[in-house]
Amino acid sequence: ILEIATRHGVAVVEDNAHGLFGTYKGKPLGTFGCMATQSFHETKNVSCGEGGALLLNDPQYIERAEIIREKGTDRSRFFRGQVDKYSWVALGSSYLLSDLLAAFLLGQLEAREKIQRNRRRIWQRYCTELSSWAKHHGIQLPVVPPECEQPYHMFYLLLPSLDERQALITHLKDYGILSVFHYQPLHLSPMGRRFGGAPGDCPVTEDISARILRLPFFNTMVDDEQDRVIKAIQLFRCS
Repeated sequence: ILEIATRHGVAVVEDNAHGLFGTYKGKPLGTFGCMATQSFHETKNVSCGEGGALLLNDPQYIERAEIIREKGTDRSRFFRGQVDKYSWVALGSSYLLSDLLAAFLLGQLEAREKIQRNRRRIWQRYCTELSSWAKHHGIQLPVVPPECEQPYHMFYLLLPSLDERQALITHLKDYGILSVFHYQPLHLSPMGRRFGGAPGDCPVTEDISARILRLPFFNTMVDDEQDRVIKAIQLFRCS
């Protein structure tokens, strides 16, 4: 992607919402493009409820980003003493995180090694305990290429069909366990269709979207909770 973008003079912006702490060939995700977006939504490894971060890898975008963040003003330049007063200079909004939410997030970032260690344990246990069951029923588990260090954001199952996925969702619900599928393909969303998206445009995406199922996965998950999920899944039989 970077090679193609460079050849055509196109900037690469990474959507790194799920990728914090992951690497590709030893390089952290979020550092490949000229900028990257990071999410701290409640479903992420570290969270402040809502909000996120913009990671800039190209200095030419820093001042513009500051203006957008500071309600369209050059207030950051004023604080650095570069101008004697600040004023409205462009479009922007208030993207500043409150001190309380920032402190809540900082505590988790400081504990990131413990958080990632817990998530790695949960992920690996799912993989180990469900491996034989999945193979027997033709269900795919996540695959991590050797050159990648994953962020341990989620654990999913890839069922043989949409009907099988829906059956497993119902089965787990009967045991009081919530399992969810992922997002609708963007090109099939209302906005995507307004931009010309149509069924069949991205066949692989559409196929995976119809069969993927995410399992319960959170930082404080203990063995007893995970045991309950694993045992319920192992009782499920694909038709």
